[in-house]
Amino acid sequence: MKYDLELKKAVEEIRKNEAKKVLIQLPDGLKPEAREIKMQLEKETNCEVYIWLGSCFGGCDFPRNIKTDLMIAWGHSEWRY
Repeated sequence: MKYDLELKKAVEEIRKNEAKKVLIQLPDGLKPEAREIKMQLEKETNCEVYIWLGSCFGGCDFPRNIKTDLMIAWGHSEWRY
């Protein structure tokens, strides 16, 4: 993988939230990495990772009415909450 996707930070969040079902959202340019991201997160946390293949146009464009414990969205710049 040629990007630093901060997967260790994602693993920490999954563990901190004790999430069992996690939804990941990726911009189109990162979707080819989705399988590798999913496999690594599941291996390190023992959770089920689902990949959102719909649109991803920033922090306001997230899937609604999805039953998961945690959603992680990757983008092109840092999003502070």
